[in-house]
Amino acid sequence: MRVRGFEIAKGYEDKNINLPIRKTKNSAGYDVEAAEDIVIPMYKPGIKPTLIPTGLKAYCMEDEYYMLVNRSSGPKKGFVMANSIGIIDADYYGNETNDGHFYFQYFNFSDHDIEVKKGDIIGQVIFQKYLIVDDDKAIGIRTGGFGSTNK
Repeated sequence: MRVRGFEIAKGYEDKNINLPIRKTKNSAGYDVEAAEDIVIPMYKPGIKPTLIPTGLKAYCMEDEYYMLVNRSSGPKKGFVMANSIGIIDADYYGNETNDGHFYFQYFNFSDHDIEVKKGDIIGQVIFQKYLIVDDDKAIGIRTGGFGSTNK
């Protein structure tokens, strides 16, 4: 029985994507690499965050989710996650819109554009359990990918 893990997302099978790993036995997070070279432009008012593809999807149990979090060194380099922390629900995996491919979204608050190279570690994934309230009545079914929960 599969419990939780990572797979290569559709369209990235031949791109030499590395599955995330923990660096030490007590690490909470799995380090995730960029799937391709990308430039994060220096922040200016009105600029949208840059989505960095990972080429990955992740699966977990129905009562779990995974968080996309910045590395501790990220803000020192000017990397700030646009949504502070990304929460990805178990039913995002394999969705018909994008196969569950997850991205990191960053702003660059340094004084210059930042070049991210394929293979650079861009963040971490941490798996978590969640709880529901006694009178929970959620019955909706995901029908899309990124940003589709309220659609």
